[in-house]
Amino acid sequence: MEWTDEGVVLGVRRHGETHVLAELMTAQHGRHLGLVRGGTSSKLRPVLQPGNSVRAVWRARLDQHLGAFAIEGMQLRAEKLMLSATASYGIQTLAALLRLLPERDPHHDLYLALLEIADRLDDTDLAAALIVRFELMLLAELGFGLDLSECAGTGKAEDLVYVSPKSGRAVSREAGEPWKDQLLALPAFLIGEADHSAADVVAGFALTGFFLARHVFEPRGLAAPEARAALIATVTRGAIAA
Repeated sequence: MEWTDEGVVLGVRRHGETHVLAELMTAQHGRHLGLVRGGTSSKLRPVLQPGNSVRAVWRARLDQHLGAFAIEGMQLRAEKLMLSATASYGIQTLAALLRLLPERDPHHDLYLALLEIADRLDDTDLAAALIVRFELMLLAELGFGLDLSECAGTGKAEDLVYVSPKSGRAVSREAGEPWKDQLLALPAFLIGEADHSAADVVAGFALTGFFLARHVFEPRGLAAPEARAALIATVTRGAIAA
């Protein structure tokens, strides 16, 4: 068995004296693990850093085997990402979220979103907003997508400012007013508006975090990623400062 694909490095762990197990999010083959022989070498170590884009050739005798990667660097972002705590938290958060997907299950749209975010992780405000959108995409890919297209009560698409925690559907300002204390805030940047504040992004993380906890983390007995909490804390400090 053999295939060639491009991917983003999510993480590595040592395997013996000189080898590593590399975890990639690939364009066509999903989140995939493979052995990289000599992965601890001075040549490969800088390539096998989270956030880097690589070209990978995977080989195995049978499809269900772990297999081995031959890795070539394409776009090495890691050095720049390590200069920013926010960027570091961001790539760690994305890797943790992608580990919620079954291994080897293709998710090309998530891969493209990951690439877009990886190229913008040094822009804290933009990257954080993109990660919120990424979490919405992930919920949809896992079968728990939110319906933010129209008001659950009136069917209208205007002035949507809330989300029902029960149905995951949008609610307009007028329809939600009597129950606003029981509803989740819907930041406008999640339904088309380009502009957003740090406070909007924090509200976005609260929204996606609620449904991730309900549908994904809690049923699996998992806690939310620590890196995600650290990223939100960084954005929150920016909201307070503003």
